[in-house]
Amino acid sequence: MVSKNKTGQIVLNIIFILLTIAALAPFLLLVSSSLSSEEALAQYGYSFWPKDLSFGAYTYLFKSSMKIVRGYGITVLVTLIGTLASVLMTIMFAYPLSRKELLFRYGFSFFVFFTMLFNGGLVPTYMMYTQTFHIKDTLWALVVPSLLMSGFYVIMMRSFFTANIPDALVEAARIDGAGEYMILWKIVLPLSKPMLATLSLMAGLGYWNDWMNSMYYVTDEKLYSIQAILNTIITNIQFLTSGQSSVASAADVAKLPSVSARMAIAVIGILPVLCIYPFFQKYFVKGIVIGGVKG
Repeated sequence: MVSKNKTGQIVLNIIFILLTIAALAPFLLLVSSSLSSEEALAQYGYSFWPKDLSFGAYTYLFKSSMKIVRGYGITVLVTLIGTLASVLMTIMFAYPLSRKELLFRYGFSFFVFFTMLFNGGLVPTYMMYTQTFHIKDTLWALVVPSLLMSGFYVIMMRSFFTANIPDALVEAARIDGAGEYMILWKIVLPLSKPMLATLSLMAGLGYWNDWMNSMYYVTDEKLYSIQAILNTIITNIQFLTSGQSSVASAADVAKLPSVSARMAIAVIGILPVLCIYPFFQKYFVKGIVIGGVKG
């Protein structure tokens, strides 16, 4: 029996090692390609080690270093504000929906679910945000539209509250004189750290990777997020290399890092997320509510 357990453990270790390699390989290929010269990529293709080490792609991207730094600053600020607001609004909406005593609970739940299936469309949404709320060319244009609160997040958080927070625990707190806000902040949320971390990461990734709001609602380049700046750079490169531009000479176009620049853009966009993710990893364990209810 012991040998079978050891054999099974070895097989599982091998499987997980292979899965880890499969997950890391694309990222290593991405970094290697961003550090390769355009000529080496055209001649040898992609490889896990740069054939001709070159920082030309990063040099080209950081020619406008202040624009990149400002874009990072805008993105970090929007991500922090948007994530905090999104998580707070989701909690304040999901917790009442998880309580059975809430009047018209199913009606509110249907309203949330309905927004997951239907929306007003791009043109009415644009008119509402620009003509009614007047958020165009403001920081709120990067925070509010499409990302501030998601029906999916509300349903997910409500389901977690319903399944993992015992009713007896809430009733015991009420008997002790606690109000709803006290129950939420002192009892429910401390028991929901894994879900809060998951929700924060999902909302944060949504804000970090967003460039659509910049394209729709922002014309002032000083408010461009890092994703919008990188998207503009790659669009300009594609336009110049397509031969439609009469400004750049053929020699200048040939020097442009087209493929390697795309890889470098992906590295620049994902690097901060990779640095932050390990700090959230420890919370990605399902919370087990044990001992909260007195026997």
